[in-house]
Amino acid sequence: MNAEIFAALRQLEKERGIPVDYMVEKITQALVAAYKKDRDGYTDNVYVELTEDAMRMYAQKEVVDEVITPATEVTLDAARKVDPHAQLGDLVNVEIKTQAFGRIAAQTAKQVIIQGIREAERGMIFESFSSKEHEILTGSVLRFEPNGDMTIRIGQGTDKTDALLPVGEQVKTEHFVEGDMIRVYVIEVRRSSRGPQVMVSRTHPALVKRLFELEVPEISSGAVARTTSKASFGPGTASDRKPARFSRNVSEE
Repeated sequence: MNAEIFAALRQLEKERGIPVDYMVEKITQALVAAYKKDRDGYTDNVYVELTEDAMRMYAQKEVVDEVITPATEVTLDAARKVDPHAQLGDLVNVEIKTQAFGRIAAQTAKQVIIQGIREAERGMIFESFSSKEHEILTGSVLRFEPNGDMTIRIGQGTDKTDALLPVGEQVKTEHFVEGDMIRVYVIEVRRSSRGPQVMVSRTHPALVKRLFELEVPEISSGAVARTTSKASFGPGTASDRKPARFSRNVSEE
């Protein structure tokens, strides 16, 4: 089973960029949590050792003359079966033998790997779309919510997600049906327990500006503004000149 787990973790690292060590730590934490839930009594001293060769669970116990709390204490004779050099007051790791551990380990490892894939995908989607804040994206109308909000599918392939177009960010005179293509302005990308939330708008003031920039590249580059300035005023500064027609009217008076 260990070989299969580590093979899956290496594949996950290769495809999703999640380090194997990170996932091993997550699995061991989940195994301890699962074991604690499955057992009664004190188990805060329990930990898991997970390698490609073995998967074992231990309880760290103090060596004492007389055991009062079996969950955390062990006699000197019993401790020396684990560590021949153990002394009173030492801490020794006593392996927990349980048939249930194998079942718990297999189920938990699978769940953690699946969760790791989901977290990686959510992280990549967040990074991808957070870099597109204040940009215009094209998507398709996916569905209409009872309160009037619209869900828009934006992105392509694996780099796609659902964005929320609230009713307050919609143009009241516009009407869409499911499947319509629509341009939206990305207001904000938020993290949430259910994955990234992309908030979009059709009424944001920057939408018109960005649409003009997309349709007229000269606006985005600044060429239109520079040409207009030179054509209107000619040499000199705007503050020390008057329009020609205004000067002519004054002289005629």
